[in-house]
Amino acid sequence: MKPLENIKILDLSRVLAGPFCTMILNDLGAEIIKVEVPETGDDYRGYGPFINGKSAYFISVNRGKKSISLNLKSEKGKKILLELVKKTDVLVENFRPGTMEKLGLGYEFLKGINPKLIYAATSGYGHTGPDSKKPGYDILVQAAGVMGITGWPNMPPTRVGLSVGDLTGGLYLTIGTLTALYHRAITGEGQKIDISLLDCQVALLENAIMRYQVEHKNPEPIGNRHPTITPFQAYKASDAYFVVGVGSESLWKTFCMAIQKEDLTNHEDFATNKKRTENLVALNEILDPIFVTKTAKEWLQIIEKAGVPCAPINTIDKLFEDEQVKARNMIVDVYDAKAGDLKIAGNPIKMTTIPETSDRKPAPEIGQDNDAVYFELLGFDKATIAQLKKEGVI
Repeated sequence: MKPLENIKILDLSRVLAGPFCTMILNDLGAEIIKVEVPETGDDYRGYGPFINGKSAYFISVNRGKKSISLNLKSEKGKKILLELVKKTDVLVENFRPGTMEKLGLGYEFLKGINPKLIYAATSGYGHTGPDSKKPGYDILVQAAGVMGITGWPNMPPTRVGLSVGDLTGGLYLTIGTLTALYHRAITGEGQKIDISLLDCQVALLENAIMRYQVEHKNPEPIGNRHPTITPFQAYKASDAYFVVGVGSESLWKTFCMAIQKEDLTNHEDFATNKKRTENLVALNEILDPIFVTKTAKEWLQIIEKAGVPCAPINTIDKLFEDEQVKARNMIVDVYDAKAGDLKIAGNPIKMTTIPETSDRKPAPEIGQDNDAVYFELLGFDKATIAQLKKEGVI
């Protein structure tokens, strides 16, 4: 039995941050009932890449969930949602703050319907503060600090190559939800969770925030190296780049022996990590000509054999064939009736109560589970469901 197998989650979220959270909770065993606008559904259904007209992006984040269609702007739709809330453990939403209140479905009202409800909300800037009502997208919160330290010196600000703003928000929302479930198990109390994508990005800037206070200047982009650990970056071999992480003084000595440059261990400019970082340019003028004498594979074999952390820089195609990724079941199969066979990311949370499987259930069509949810959970008969559909409520 999976840890969250008895937890029912009403997922009103769309696009990425909220659905990423409920995807994780689904992997942990929770039943996810995705609530979508009739006919159009989640905005993510319109985001590419597409396979046979189906969004592969949508499939990857919404696999294994149920979908019901429900018009929350209609009075009947609101009443149905309230009935669902009575039977729900968690409600997840990522509307702009104030939207649910305008619909008459805010937390203060819903907790009167279900005092044990955990109301998990994520938004660009949170539910308080002067910017709370502003729309929030991943790139907007990355611009709040992350883009300013990403990329190379003297180059334009650079967005991280994945939606780190949304994904981090989804992760923190997951942590908050699990914590609230634990709190409820002890006290019986529900509560509201308010996750701001901006807050999450600020939390990730801990090193940069500390450097600003110590150095009294803004941290700037420094390429692919670490700001305070050296050597800890990518190097170019004769055929490709690879990364090395020398995270301690003992590893530095081992590293120098492995590349046959023992004399560097006694060099006054490189004797400590602090000095190596201060003299990075001079150090790399020595290391760069050495690394181009062999292939990346050869250097990785030498450095890894010595016990120094290192790794190839994989393109995505190589990730599919990586033996460690395979061993950890991190690429799994999903079959979609329209898109066909796809490979998606697996569950990185390994637990003894979660059996590893090589496949996942597909993402639902809009309202695919209307009959099951409305009949089995709320007791609506077929005639009622048909009438609601005719009226555009579901």
